Amino acid sequence: MRSPPFYKLLTLILCVVGAVTRPAIAVDIHRPDVKSFIDEVSGKDSISKRQLRKLLRAAKSQPAIIEAMDRPAEKAKPWYEYRPIFLTERRIREGTEFWIAHRQELDRASIKSGVAPEYLAAIVGVETYYGRLAGSYRVLDALTTLAFDYPARAKFFRDELEQFILLARDIGFDPLVVKGSYAGAMGAPQFMPSNYRRYAVDANADGHIDLWNNWSDVCASVGNYLKEHGWNAGEPVLSEAAVDAGRTADLDGRKLALADTVESLKAKGVTFDSSLPPDAPALLIAADESDGVHWRVGYNNFYVITRYNHSALYAMAVYELAAAVKQRVLLHDAAAVGAPAPAPAAATPATTATPDPEIPATAAPATATPATATPATATPASARPVTATRGPAAPAATTRGSAAPSPATPGASAAANEMPQASSPP
Repeated sequence: MRSPPFYKLLTLILCVVGAVTRPAIAVDIHRPDVKSFIDEVSGKDSISKRQLRKLLRAAKSQPAIIEAMDRPAEKAKPWYEYRPIFLTERRIREGTEFWIAHRQELDRASIKSGVAPEYLAAIVGVETYYGRLAGSYRVLDALTTLAFDYPARAKFFRDELEQFILLARDIGFDPLVVKGSYAGAMGAPQFMPSNYRRYAVDANADGHIDLWNNWSDVCASVGNYLKEHGWNAGEPVLSEAAVDAGRTADLDGRKLALADTVESLKAKGVTFDSSLPPDAPALLIAADESDGVHWRVGYNNFYVITRYNHSALYAMAVYELAAAVKQRVLLHDAAAVGAPAPAPAAATPATTATPDPEIPATAAPATATPATATPATATPASARPVTATRGPAAPAATTRGSAAPSPATPGASAAANEMPQASSPP
């Protein structure tokens, strides 16, 4: 008997709804791979099997996490669609407010690491909207799901799950309540557990490394991450370029490797201005715009940004947001001292920024702009007046015995940027 059309439609709807709302399920601690993990971590890290079983029994495997892993924006979107996610008027404005309110922390981190403050601010802006949207998944659930139900990268995420357990033991937070991205990245800079343990910095020497609330720690940790991955202080990040029309077929701007030099790219017909010597490492970037491919040249520091997230799109978004925020801060500082406004930077996209499609206009900004601020110069932070600060929206989970962080909606990184490299390998 053939089903009436109504029932066919109803069946289809139920199937779709069921696929979208597949429930989280408890982790089976008797699975061979889970038992093997427990045995290995217990033997290597001196944690009782009973404790590990209790912890993993409380974890939930989340199908939505696997779905998110399979659709990162860097792989799904061309540059002309990816850029407007991060280069919005609101993100630039709030980045300016963030820099002004946290000038001292950014300056100290910049002096220590050699990374210009605009890049420290831009990375936090791209990752979590300046700390306000740090993720809504329990980190334990995210890491457990990917460690045992995502075979393509199970080894990496099992290692990160182990590092998360050790991090919780080291700094005393409750692993059952800490929240982050769907990949298990945490705090304002979205550090994975291994990178939290390896690169995070106790900048104010208070005995805690807090990447949720302590902006000294956040800024210093981002700077330290970039420094340890090879950032060269004072060097440029990127240049606009042009390519001889007859030679484009011989060029590949899709490989994320410093396989060329300034000199070799120019010999291949790429025209660009650079202050770097001829033997400086470089890579050609093909940026897909709506009217065709636009060419850029990235240098060592561009490549270092991609160590945070293995994507040229990500690094270009950080570069352009940094330029836009810096321009706004210079305008603010010039107005504060009554000086003529600086000429707009060539690469500054602030004037073409689009409204933010993800953040409601009524949401509160991450920080409040103080009434006065000093100009953005190379003056050490200790010589600057103290400005009011406040931490990211997600409460700290790094104080021993702390309460659970309050829920936060998924950040821009989780929704569009997907996989920060402080979060994952390529």
